Amino acid sequence: MRTVAEFEAVARERLDPAHYDYFAGGAQDEITLRENEEAYQRLRLVPRVLRGSDKRDLSIELLGTPSSMPILVAPTAFHRLAHPDGELATARAAARAGTIMIVSMASTTAIEDIAAAAREVAPDPGLWFQLYLQPDLEFTEAIVRRAEAAGVKAFVVTVDSPVLGRRDRDDRNAFHDLPPGLAVENLRNLGENRSGGNASHSIHAPATTLNGGASRRSHVREIVMSAGLNWDHVAWLRSKTKLPVLIKGVLHAEDARLAVHHGVAGIVVSNHGGRQLDTVPATIDVLPSVTAAIGGALPVLLDGGIRRGTDIVKALALGADAVGIGRPIVWGLAAGGREGVSDVLELLRADFDQALALCGGRLPADLTPDQVRR
Repeated sequence: MRTVAEFEAVARERLDPAHYDYFAGGAQDEITLRENEEAYQRLRLVPRVLRGSDKRDLSIELLGTPSSMPILVAPTAFHRLAHPDGELATARAAARAGTIMIVSMASTTAIEDIAAAAREVAPDPGLWFQLYLQPDLEFTEAIVRRAEAAGVKAFVVTVDSPVLGRRDRDDRNAFHDLPPGLAVENLRNLGENRSGGNASHSIHAPATTLNGGASRRSHVREIVMSAGLNWDHVAWLRSKTKLPVLIKGVLHAEDARLAVHHGVAGIVVSNHGGRQLDTVPATIDVLPSVTAAIGGALPVLLDGGIRRGTDIVKALALGADAVGIGRPIVWGLAAGGREGVSDVLELLRADFDQALALCGGRLPADLTPDQVRR
């Protein structure tokens, strides 16, 4: 298989239809879902020539974590729906590729086991942890401590989910819970809600949940989305950990400026893969305004719609320091377990390397905005 689309075709054949729809689907009419990919097709590359670069070096470093390429594994939930080895296979493949895996808080494997699997392949793997800040901050702190103990190197806080987006495919399939035997393992055995105490530990705001099996297993908590979360909660997290804290889900330039003001370590330009608010712009279309707003003060990552090496070149030329890959990783996992994920990562690495060479670059940082035209 030589394209992401071919991996998806195999994955679709192998997955339960409801599970395929969960991974592939987006919010409501899926306009943003389609736009994430189609936006790249409207952009044209303008290569530079005669720059004398016969060998490329794709490696980068992000907030102290080295990566062999600017292609990261974005956080996606429920990998064991795609393959029995789930996140263990993904972690081993990411470690083999020498890249950063951002582990989903909603993983179906515990972070300790994911870290152990990665260390089977690399002694010091690049693992970050995606976090939904919970209204119960004591519970959130317990998750933070668990992730730190497992050896993660940064926290990536998803901020675009005050409530869950409505996903019509999941509604049609009545897919709102994990099947028996699967659960959100990072929320297992972390205690129950506490009552009383400081008001900062009890946010009284409308909340929705990502179930993950909690309705059947009381020892596994639910992930709660709360519209009451704000910048004070990000400051709280920064006060509780020495690790870098990034925020994921930034689309508006003013929010990027606020991120700098509030001292976050980095931002991820993301629309949740088109799974939250439908009709928001493609991430590549808002990237230039976001990078202009922060003026290089923070590293900028981008996810959403990356399927080719040319997509990666366009994102880096327009100001991203790295990109995150979500659905293609799941398609590789479903198609072939660890080897399938490795194949997807190496396919994208080779595709990016070729596109970088054809654009006259030796390093990812050689790409510049004037090499992209609409």
